[in-house]
Amino acid sequence: MSRLVTLYRTVARYRLDQLLPPNQRPRLFSILLRVFPVLPVPSTTPRGERLRRALEDLGPVFIKFGQLLSTRRDLLPHDIADELALLQDQVAPFPAKEAIQRIEQALGKPLSECFSEFDANPLAAASVAQVHSAQLTDGRDVVVKVLRPGIEKTIDQDLKLLKHAARLLAGWSRSGRRLRPVEVVNEYDRIIHGELDLQREAANASQLRRHFPTGDLVYVPEVHWPLTCEQVMVSERIYGTPVSDIETLQKKQVDIKLLAERGVEIFFTQVFRDSFFHADMHPGNIFVDCTRPEDPRYMAVDCAIVGQLDEQDLYYLARNLLAIFQQDYRLCAKLHIECGWVPPETPIAEFETALRTLCEPVFERPLSDISFGHMLVTLFRTAGQFDMQVQPQLVLLQKTLLNIEGLGRQLYPDLNLWDTAKPFLETWLADRYSLQTVSQRLQQDAPAILETLPLLPDLILNRLRQTPTRIAPGRQRTPWLLPLATLGALTLGVGIASTQGGTGWLLLGAGCLLSALFMRHR
Repeated sequence: MSRLVTLYRTVARYRLDQLLPPNQRPRLFSILLRVFPVLPVPSTTPRGERLRRALEDLGPVFIKFGQLLSTRRDLLPHDIADELALLQDQVAPFPAKEAIQRIEQALGKPLSECFSEFDANPLAAASVAQVHSAQLTDGRDVVVKVLRPGIEKTIDQDLKLLKHAARLLAGWSRSGRRLRPVEVVNEYDRIIHGELDLQREAANASQLRRHFPTGDLVYVPEVHWPLTCEQVMVSERIYGTPVSDIETLQKKQVDIKLLAERGVEIFFTQVFRDSFFHADMHPGNIFVDCTRPEDPRYMAVDCAIVGQLDEQDLYYLARNLLAIFQQDYRLCAKLHIECGWVPPETPIAEFETALRTLCEPVFERPLSDISFGHMLVTLFRTAGQFDMQVQPQLVLLQKTLLNIEGLGRQLYPDLNLWDTAKPFLETWLADRYSLQTVSQRLQQDAPAILETLPLLPDLILNRLRQTPTRIAPGRQRTPWLLPLATLGALTLGVGIASTQGGTGWLLLGAGCLLSALFMRHR
């Protein structure tokens, strides 16, 4: 109940109801204001600032929710999104005694058995966890990340409030429904609960480290698994310069241009090569190894939030981005419908016109001045006008791209993201249809296909029995139709199973030919 009172006072103080159009503001709230008045902030305070300050007053869970909202530029006005991006997840640390108690309880052993040294003063503190430096019994320097005591209960309580508020907002106003508050809160629920499992974060870090085994482009600290569990994570301690400390980077004579370009390269490598990317690459999680200033590398921490894209998403994303930068708006509209991002009944001509109207003014500027991330935002925002459904994986991608681009241009203002991105997109699409890639796919799918192969004759026969016979006047039923279909299916199967050699490709081609002949005569 006290939390509800706090929520009401905060909303009333910052007059968050004024974010809605006058005719869509809840009458109940107006009544409550008359009965329980609250001294408001000056009316001249910008709406974005009011929302940001309100979330800061409500505490860590709401701050993180605001950070998530700042990434939904396809839904929010620019002024609000920009203001929410200023939210900082900085909270006071909890006592070292509580941290030690939680570590010992989670690991089931005294701290002295785990570490030869443990610094009671935390290196960093955030809303969900805090980090301490330590030393293993074998002398290796590590960091210990431990969840805040009672954070699970706090998050669950605040999430209930958020979900209730989201349902009310969706029911009260058309503007509220357009923001899809229920879907956004559910997405936040999934993300925040993912951050409460440090073993999951450790697994993410291990996979990212495996994708960059040499560490030339980016170095991910090694996880110390014997001392890692759901509440505690122990990993290698790194020593680097914060990427936002440009003055220090310049003093150390780091190749800033190369550093900015490598940030973009890392992002597109993660997305299009690995289909697994670090989705929280803000400056606080990125450091620079300046040991070799002429050949700098990134060092990434905090892998709690990662994004994954399936092959279909990657394919349509690559083609959409190429189409939009080639100003082929008709193709872009078709691709959105084809991949199911917008309803199939969407009028292509109208969608194409909307894309052209929004994008053409952007392309009047030099290509180096165009924000790649904001082009993606524009694309999704336009699609949202045609009932594009929220795609969580694409939202994370959009957020990460904006972070990377902002970081890159902070380092090197003349960074042309498109020059780096275009070769990745073109190469990935070309590789997708290479003989080697097709062969690999066929070999991967061959066991499943061969499992169902014996059933194909019966399936084809049943299909033929169910299909009404339509024979043109004077045309005879083809007696070899079923054997042809069976032979085609078997030949396809054998070809798929042996595509490593030339014979396999010949059999595969023969199977396709027989299947085509079957389709022609049926």
